[in-house]
Amino acid sequence: MSRHASYGSANKGAAKRNVLKRFERIGVLKKLDRWAPGTKRVTGLPKTPVLE
Repeated sequence: MSRHASYGSANKGAAKRNVLKRFERIGVLKKLDRWAPGTKRVTGLPKTPVLE
């Protein structure tokens, strides 16, 4: 039995996202050495490039 075409493909959600979540942005900042340890800012994070 096969799936109907209207359900879409199985890897539909694997598209590249252009918006990072907060923990992902902090991870990028740590890789770029722009995150100070012990910083607990909730807002005002700097913009970060999407690293792959």
